[in-house]
Amino acid sequence: MSAELDLQAYLRRVGLVAAPTADLAGLRALHLAHATSIPFENLDIQMGLPIRIDLASIQAKLVQRRRGGYCFEQNTLFLAVLKALGFDVFSGEARVRLGTTDLLPRTHMLLIVQLEGRPWLCDVGFGGRGLLHPVPMDGEAHRQFLDTMRVVEEGRLRVLQSLNQGAWEDLYAFEPEPHTSVDYEMANHYTSTYPESRFIKTLTAQLPSPEVRRILRNRSYAEIRGDQVEGRELAREEVVPMLRDVFGLEVPEGATFRGLND
Repeated sequence: MSAELDLQAYLRRVGLVAAPTADLAGLRALHLAHATSIPFENLDIQMGLPIRIDLASIQAKLVQRRRGGYCFEQNTLFLAVLKALGFDVFSGEARVRLGTTDLLPRTHMLLIVQLEGRPWLCDVGFGGRGLLHPVPMDGEAHRQFLDTMRVVEEGRLRVLQSLNQGAWEDLYAFEPEPHTSVDYEMANHYTSTYPESRFIKTLTAQLPSPEVRRILRNRSYAEIRGDQVEGRELAREEVVPMLRDVFGLEVPEGATFRGLND
């Protein structure tokens, strides 16, 4: 992260007129603003373009070009912002679960902030039922608008869970210890190029708000309000207008996506 952060440009991107203070109220406001302003998306992977996770490239894409990104892009940017504002923060890696019992590789980046004498999980780059606010790693259930989240212990691991249809669902598991940028370079390369990666196989764009989570996966569009899900299958010609109008993404003319080659 040797590039200089343009904090004012970032704040404009997420709709904040001033930098939040380095306290819990500021962290919550910043986390919510980022999560609801910068979509989770993998358009570049789907178009066969490389994903660069140095800060300069991320700012050019997510801030200046007003695109979105996935965890390595989103949380690298958020990490730089938190450090610039004076938060005590480090980054970690997780194994995604999402209901599976298979042991998957560490392909997710997360952040942990030390605040008010305890650790808080921050993550603006998970998608799905990801966090809107930071959540304390205390094992307790915490309501976040329409969702309920918690971080529980599992031996040396911590597990982020979401309450889904009355049952706790594992989202991902991680050891609460720092990782470095070289770990993310390797994981990013695997995630964005491995033929069996879900990001190679599936086009996605996702944007949450306190009232609704909007999710596109290939041609399946859904609006999720807590346990209520409404959705439909799009015609192929509806996908690009959906990306532009609903998710606010700039899509090049004539763009083709791997996940729609069926």
